[in-house]
Amino acid sequence: MATRLPAEERKAAVLDCACGIFSTGSYRGTTTAEIARRAGVTEPVLYRHFASKRDLYLAVLDESWRRLRAMWEQAVTEEPDPRFRVAAMGRAYFAAADPKVLCAELWIQALTEASDDAEIRRFLRKQMREVHDFVSDVIRQAQEDGGIIRDRDPSAEAWIFISIGLLGTVGRRVGSLLDEDFEAIIASRKRWMTEG
Repeated sequence: MATRLPAEERKAAVLDCACGIFSTGSYRGTTTAEIARRAGVTEPVLYRHFASKRDLYLAVLDESWRRLRAMWEQAVTEEPDPRFRVAAMGRAYFAAADPKVLCAELWIQALTEASDDAEIRRFLRKQMREVHDFVSDVIRQAQEDGGIIRDRDPSAEAWIFISIGLLGTVGRRVGSLLDEDFEAIIASRKRWMTEG
């Protein structure tokens, strides 16, 4: 007989399963029945933890950002040269083997499949602002440590960094969009940030 997980562990297992399904699937194409089945619970159990598919999706967006932030914090900590901290974050993102950290994939999915949902749009604005603020802080710290030119605007550069991530995600989705250009974009941004 299978052992029942405590409620919090069961909720975490459902969330982890939903992260994987939404990250590699789609919002519209994913059903709560599929998530429940793959998580090894019934739909009523899923709905005890998440009131709706939208609530579960918002929790997935939150969890994806939590995982991405942890990955970026590690990348920044492991990069001793302040000139390369932002680049280390970008490399970590694009090299991630775990699709559950790819926030940009979920953002694009939400915009294309759930843009008519005002609550999801509000959540995306809030989350994208949090990501922006995190990146801005990394850039400011790198400026204080002498790695990034002081007159570069951390807020603007953070939005550009996020935009490049979104562009790379679109390129990956449509295939062969940026083959040679993407590395040139990254190199150009690195020179702009670090060379006088």
